[in-house]
Amino acid sequence: MTILRDARMRIHRWACTAPWLLAAAGLASVEAAAQQNASATLHACDGGAEIGKATFREQPSDEGIKLVEVEVRVEGSTMTEGPHAVHIHETAACDPCGAAQGHFDPGPNSNTNPDGNHPFHSGDLINLTVDASGSGTMSTTTSRVTVSAGPLSILDEDGSALIIHVGADTYCPEGVVAGCAGGARAACGIIRAE
Repeated sequence: MTILRDARMRIHRWACTAPWLLAAAGLASVEAAAQQNASATLHACDGGAEIGKATFREQPSDEGIKLVEVEVRVEGSTMTEGPHAVHIHETAACDPCGAAQGHFDPGPNSNTNPDGNHPFHSGDLINLTVDASGSGTMSTTTSRVTVSAGPLSILDEDGSALIIHVGADTYCPEGVVAGCAGGARAACGIIRAE
């Protein structure tokens, strides 16, 4: 009788705790699936020295919108002190830096001309401010791109690159003016899934 009662107690405990264990495991896998990460090691366009890193962390908002937290850090670069344009470009190529092509802007009304449709490209981000030592950090959140698969994914078939420009992005208030999106390229990093 005691053996039977012990067996029933073990079955009862398992039946009571199993749903909680399964639910916790399910939540962990949903959370892991919901967050997607990518990064880029940044190299100077004039010589290729490693100068920093960019990270991309995607997670859904409370409303279910995919938000990507972008952080860019540079240290000891030769970039001038002041603001520098930062954009996601349409191709995962940095050799030379021009191989990254135009600004990331998929979709039926896309326009990858850096100075056209600016600042409304999907890959347009805020400026990075560099100090006198050539270092700086920029953090922003965007809903214009995703890390996960989909029509706005920066990890699409030909990938993407993060570019830091030699000048500031003025966001082209006068319309299409050459160089208003930051001009020449100072640094590039191929964006890769983590």
